[in-house]
Amino acid sequence: MVMRLTPGRGGFLRPFGCGWFIRQYLLGNGPEGSTQIDSSRGAAQADINFEYKEALARATARERAERIISRMVLSGADVTEEEADRIYERELKRLSRKFTHMRYHSFLMYFGVLKRLGWVEPTNRTEPSAIQDNYPAAPERVYYRLTKVGIDAGTQLWSNPLFTLYPEIGPNHTKKQG
Repeated sequence: MVMRLTPGRGGFLRPFGCGWFIRQYLLGNGPEGSTQIDSSRGAAQADINFEYKEALARATARERAERIISRMVLSGADVTEEEADRIYERELKRLSRKFTHMRYHSFLMYFGVLKRLGWVEPTNRTEPSAIQDNYPAAPERVYYRLTKVGIDAGTQLWSNPLFTLYPEIGPNHTKKQG
């Protein structure tokens, strides 16, 4: 019997997937310790990306700290709550943010797939955006929220929006069993 070994809730090397996070964040659930938002108001893409990479950093640091603490306990050490918190904070500081997130352009491309699927839509809320000196005025920051279609789309569809948008390419990107 062949058993498929793939993660259930994230990607490989990721504690949770980007699609899952965006959906939960825009629902206002504040996933993985992120800021809770009003789901009808939505959030700007840059804010969603920031919250995603910070949540990934927290989850990764937590997993690393748990491994360290497990090794300490197995070796006979008694680990206090304060010491466990210090280990977590140390791991969080050590963690490179480049390791824990996709680049912003990749995030925008991913978010574009969600727009084409009709899962997110712009709200009527915008706010001014500022960029560095000596550049022309930046476009306004647009807030996005989930649509009814995005809310109703199941976990399986959100786990890989690109294959949902282009189902014909899905099988071409999976390994052949046998």
